[in-house]
Amino acid sequence: KISTKGRYALRLMLDVALHSHGAAVPLRDVAQRQEISDKYLEQIVLALPGRLVRSVRGAGGGYLLTREPEEYTVGEILRVLEGNL
Repeated sequence: KISTKGRYALRLMLDVALHSHGAAVPLRDVAQRQEISDKYLEQIVLALPGRLVRSVRGAGGGYLLTREPEEYTVGEILRVLEGNL
């Protein structure tokens, strides 16, 4: 069974992959598109290690994937938040 936090993390990663186009994706935009509280997404993104996402500060800031989207697996993302499934 996957927790809400795990499902939302997957949605976050997918949204960033689909909408980054080489630029950082603001968490506020992800929250609006996914209809998830931005405060809850902040907690989730802080739990994701730097090998999955990185933050960009300042104007035009937000989050970027650290690798190409096809290099990620659902299991890898879930294990970070859910532990060993």
